[in-house]
Amino acid sequence: MDGSQRLMAELNRQLLHDSRLSLADYRILVKLSEAPGRSMRMSDLADGVLSSRSRLTHQIRRMEAQRMVRRTTAEEDGRGVLAHLTEEGMRRLAAAAPGHVDDVRRAFIDRLTPQQLAAVTDAFEQVNRALAYRSD
Repeated sequence: MDGSQRLMAELNRQLLHDSRLSLADYRILVKLSEAPGRSMRMSDLADGVLSSRSRLTHQIRRMEAQRMVRRTTAEEDGRGVLAHLTEEGMRRLAAAAPGHVDDVRRAFIDRLTPQQLAAVTDAFEQVNRALAYRSD
């Protein structure tokens, strides 16, 4: 647990220092950039970033203030809310990504042998499947 917490803290620190993005901001920007039309229902985005809907709402509000995302009402049912990646959000993500990838490599991937990385990957895929199934 300590190693995981330290890794996440280091990645967050580097993103904040280099790009003025938190790891939570970055994760949301990535999810939106990969979504069709660069937008997602807030409920699906919360599930995708493993966040409570309340916490995501506060995070998105902060990101809206920085013009990285915007929210609209879902046209198909008028009840849901969509989060949209803006051009500013895409620009910030594109600027942050190379440094973040380098930091992930330096702090994690390059410290493991290919066999260790494969074992970690297998282990966390197994854990993710089991816990995702349990939470559905």
